[in-house]
Amino acid sequence: MSESTEPGGYFVANYPPFSRWNPGAVPEVLAAFAAPPTAAALGLYLHVPFCRKRCKFCYFRVYTETSAADVERYSQGLATEAALVAACPAVAGRPVRYVYFGGGTPSFLSARQLERLVAGLRASLGWDDAEEVTFECEPGTLSEPKVRTLRDLGMTRISLGVENFDDTILEANGRAHLSAEILRAWDWIRSAGFPSTNVDLIAGMLGETFDSWQRTVEKTLALEADSITIYQLELPLNTVFVHDARSSGTATPVADWPTKRAWVDWAFDRAIAAGYAVSSGYTLVRDPQAVRFRYRDMLWEGSDLLALGVASFGHLSGLHYQNATHWDDYLGAVEGGRLPIQRGLRPSRRELLVREMVLGLKRGWLDVDRLQRTHGLDPLAEWAPVWAGLEAEGCLEQLRPRPVLSRKGLLMVDALLHRFFAAEQPAAAL
Repeated sequence: MSESTEPGGYFVANYPPFSRWNPGAVPEVLAAFAAPPTAAALGLYLHVPFCRKRCKFCYFRVYTETSAADVERYSQGLATEAALVAACPAVAGRPVRYVYFGGGTPSFLSARQLERLVAGLRASLGWDDAEEVTFECEPGTLSEPKVRTLRDLGMTRISLGVENFDDTILEANGRAHLSAEILRAWDWIRSAGFPSTNVDLIAGMLGETFDSWQRTVEKTLALEADSITIYQLELPLNTVFVHDARSSGTATPVADWPTKRAWVDWAFDRAIAAGYAVSSGYTLVRDPQAVRFRYRDMLWEGSDLLALGVASFGHLSGLHYQNATHWDDYLGAVEGGRLPIQRGLRPSRRELLVREMVLGLKRGWLDVDRLQRTHGLDPLAEWAPVWAGLEAEGCLEQLRPRPVLSRKGLLMVDALLHRFFAAEQPAAAL
């Protein structure tokens, strides 16, 4: 793997890769919705695709030029899709264990729009028993009444997309907010008394230096959030950064991978000294006993995930699926009373094991006993050469009784996961 930050995917979000998902699997996905439910835990993801600006590193489906009527129509579409999904035999009557509002910018919606949306969702997919309801926010879209509304609506975990505290860096990377909006929004969030709060940062943004990174980390620690999530900037192909670089024939001057890992390594040490503990390759928590990421852990361990909204990804009864990726296709389906599923994939039993293994390893350790009970294979024996290579390179602290990544391995975990993919034969199946 190149040490420079080249255009292309780096972060491992799922397995098998999205390139294998295809429209031919849609009938099988629809059949899964019409079949009896599995015993898996059930989660809910909602994609709110609106943003004030498109960040130059963003690769999600977002819209920045929308009218109030567009936002209202889409919100109604989400509620309609929820009702369609809730009526399916595979979903009807099942308790929702976790909910995640992502985007885009969920906090782009007004307080009144949020109230109507949540009321519509609760009418079909209530989450009174949900262990966690996460809501992503962009600082400049918040107001004190909106924050209170989020608390009243039952959001249990607020995640604030800070990314950096330097206004020059925020502007260079296309962020819509500035640092003053961060502090103002944080005061409202803290006063509202959410059970869990999170701050997102990105290491290696355009124009960032080690000095500016240190200042951002120190200001973040002063907020005393319950958790801090740190991503390392990547350059997916469908970002503004990559488009502009290809148009101009020049590279995007962002930090290379060794530099970003060194910066995150420093941030981890500084946060640990401030009382945090490492929870994954990206997260630090103030109290590991109190802060538990139900969305992350249940999803990584094979839960079903209902995906609502344009281009969103889901998982049901062992099948992966994605909704229609364009506005008219998505809304045309749900307004016509149809599930808006565009493509899917049925992984083999072995591929489901690989998925849970590589995603689980992002936490820095692997529960091999659970994987062996669930899938009937010993991951340590099946991928012995890969583990031996990681151990020889100093990426493991221990291999048995369960693998534990070293700090070196944790900081580059996404790069390591591809080794397990490469070890697989395309025809491998159980």
